[in-house]
Amino acid sequence: MCKNSLFILILCFLILNIHCESQIKLKPVTIKDFSVFIDSTNYITDAEKFGWSFIQLDVFNFDIIQNVSWKSPNGEPIKNFNLPVTQISYNDALAYCKWAGVKLPTYDQYWKAVANDKRPVISESKSIKEINNINIVGNVWDLTTTENIKGEIRLAGGSYLCSPKTCHGTQRERKLFVDKETANTHISLVVYKP
Repeated sequence: MCKNSLFILILCFLILNIHCESQIKLKPVTIKDFSVFIDSTNYITDAEKFGWSFIQLDVFNFDIIQNVSWKSPNGEPIKNFNLPVTQISYNDALAYCKWAGVKLPTYDQYWKAVANDKRPVISESKSIKEINNINIVGNVWDLTTTENIKGEIRLAGGSYLCSPKTCHGTQRERKLFVDKETANTHISLVVYKP
């Protein structure tokens, strides 16, 4: 009798755990959200520490520009605080998550969470779009907690620059990794409440 009860408890735990994991709701972090974090903590991002970062010109070409950061991701002052925050490294994302009491998804959690998002996917675009009425997939690459054997972080979701003819990033099978300090004009984060 005791063995059967233990088996049932373990089975229930596993079922509930699988159910909960697939039910996470991802939320893109906006420039406004990130600015509240910065104002509250005086955190300095990796791009600010280095004094430079990458600005993506298209899928294949980029420039390294001095003094770009989440405050001026393309070297220009921010005009729209409802865009996803960019020029954020994995280290920056973890600091934000710790402060906000949220988590980054794993790569698999990300794709399970976006599976039923029927809003338009932004790719082959000239710019990043506001987060309100668009799919989480596309628009910007999102950091996950999934690492490869080199300790690099797997990006999910693709970018506004992607298309089936180029990086094909809006497909789950696409593999793209960055180091933990890399920021870029099309790398951002989505989070969920644990």
